[in-house]
Amino acid sequence: MHALYYDRYGGPDVVSPREIAMPEPGTGEVLVRVAAAGVTTADWRLRASAFPGGLWLAGRLMTGLFGPRKRVLGGDFAGTVAAVGKGVSRFRPGDPVFGFSRYGAHAEYLVMPAEGALARRPEGITPAQAAALPFGAFCALEFLRDKARLRPGQRVLVVGASGGVGVYAVQMAKMFGAEVTGVASGDNLGLVRDLGADHVVDYRTTDLAGLSQRFDVIFDTVGALSFAAAKGLLGPRGLFLPLNFSAADLPRALFSGRKGGPRMVLHVSGDTREQAETVAGLVAAGRLKPVLDEVYPMDRIGAAYAHVEGRHRRGAVVLDIGRAADRDAVA
Repeated sequence: MHALYYDRYGGPDVVSPREIAMPEPGTGEVLVRVAAAGVTTADWRLRASAFPGGLWLAGRLMTGLFGPRKRVLGGDFAGTVAAVGKGVSRFRPGDPVFGFSRYGAHAEYLVMPAEGALARRPEGITPAQAAALPFGAFCALEFLRDKARLRPGQRVLVVGASGGVGVYAVQMAKMFGAEVTGVASGDNLGLVRDLGADHVVDYRTTDLAGLSQRFDVIFDTVGALSFAAAKGLLGPRGLFLPLNFSAADLPRALFSGRKGGPRMVLHVSGDTREQAETVAGLVAAGRLKPVLDEVYPMDRIGAAYAHVEGRHRRGAVVLDIGRAADRDAVA
């Protein structure tokens, strides 16, 4: 099968198409024929070994000290169940699915645990739209529902509101009844308003430190704010949730709020079956919509990475995996 393979850390040029063996589903697993796969900030950081400050060694120990242990990247995906392993009753061959795998989705086939972060694709959306959901929507759900425990009437600031996580954070914060302020560049403010933000701020023309409003929750999806800067924008018991953090933030989070005042909570999304099924249900009910910026063919993976690393995307960047497979089948 075709896969986008890399065996050393570096720029987009370290990733290239390669023929590798097709995996087989084991007990409790399903084989998915991938139609579309996301290219995310996580993929970029793993490929380049570009871990946030102070976490380089920890990141390398996790992913491979001298070279990547997992040679095919890609977490977000959508496709069709091609086969099921022993003991699987949740899915059948032919089921349209989407989910999050952490690795391996930049290939024509992928093996997933049947009880993992996998759900049936909601009717009415394309595979590319489904592949635009997992990383951003699962993360926004976990941070805002489970960590912030958002309540109606709370004030939320979403930094990076037009990005891969931010577009879902805005929608979910509104769904939970919050008053939402979205921070993005001027070109993307219309999108943020359309997603439901009550207020928008152009970070290019407005200094966030000068905002008069105080927030109950700040969800920084792009690493734009330090805790020191966030504290000036938070209410007396406000919560700062940074998606990106450094080693220096660990003690700050540990001791924050102990004597009152704003708190910082550090968290890494878990990606579960419950999240996949919840997001699928929200999309099916019309309460959450996928936000897809651009779709690239597999052979333009370098352009896709450049788009993501530019940090100005409007939602998700996705690879069309199915197009390559279909073309080869015809040939």
